[in-house]
Amino acid sequence: MRLRTLIFLIPLLVFLVLAGYFAVGLNRDPNLVPSALIDQPVPTFSLPGLPGQGAGLASADLHGRAQIVNVFASWCAPCRVEHPMLVRLARENGVLVRGIDYKDRPEDAAAWLSQMGNPYQGIGADTDGRVAIDWGVYGVPETYVIDRQGRIRYKQVGPLTAADIDGKILPLLKELQG
Repeated sequence: MRLRTLIFLIPLLVFLVLAGYFAVGLNRDPNLVPSALIDQPVPTFSLPGLPGQGAGLASADLHGRAQIVNVFASWCAPCRVEHPMLVRLARENGVLVRGIDYKDRPEDAAAWLSQMGNPYQGIGADTDGRVAIDWGVYGVPETYVIDRQGRIRYKQVGPLTAADIDGKILPLLKELQG
């Protein structure tokens, strides 16, 4: 009788453990992807600018003031959705927004920004995606909060929402500005 009970209980216990594991996983926010770069200096890089959009972007530009770096592309539909949020951040909230144009033709990105508005104070064209790899980019859009010392303090995967900006980004920037 004990063998029958044991044969019944083992699969039941395995099922309960797996169900608990998946239940915990379903409650996690998929936009909060852990990054090994949190609290680390931004990777060293220097990217050329987009046509008609300034000199480009380099790691040296990411010191002295808390700011955000947004990785985007003109071909990215979610980037189009989040773009008004970035414009709002820059214009209404005075946030310093920098951009990395990911695996995009610089002419296409420049045309897209002319059409949608340009919230960026410095854009680097990462045409081959090598700088994005150093940043740990999974896909676009991604947004990073950078502190005054040039360290990555927060990573947002996916498009920014008003709730993200008001609940996470702006409070963190205010704290980092001191």
